[in-house]
Amino acid sequence: MSISEDAKEILTRFTREVWSEGNIEAAERYIAPRYTIRHDPGDPWEGRELDLAAYKERVKTLRAAFPDQAFDIQELFADGDAVVMTWLWSATHAGDIPGFPATGGRITMSGATVYYFDGNRLTGHWQITDRLGVYQQLQRASTGA
Repeated sequence: MSISEDAKEILTRFTREVWSEGNIEAAERYIAPRYTIRHDPGDPWEGRELDLAAYKERVKTLRAAFPDQAFDIQELFADGDAVVMTWLWSATHAGDIPGFPATGGRITMSGATVYYFDGNRLTGHWQITDRLGVYQQLQRASTGA
């Protein structure tokens, strides 16, 4: 298997285990000692460098309102030390987030993320997502519209 194929497989496992299944401790197998969120508008951690503990706290915090969230990977493209992943995300809004008490509504989103690697470890990402669409879905669900 090539380095690119290895990175794609690592990213697939990481996404499934950590983000979709919520196995936060599994992050220890995938995250480098320093993880940088290079670009992720709307993410409270944008521009920050996280150690493993902070990364795990980020996952815990982001999964709290959407504990059944799941990522459906659409495409993976590798180049050098980076893998681009396009994805669809869905979850039930089961926990409160600022401005939106839990609604029980189903929320969906799409996005594309460039993940950076150093060997077998993820060192950061650059991401674009449809957070406006999520906000609109949360508004509709909270007003019953």
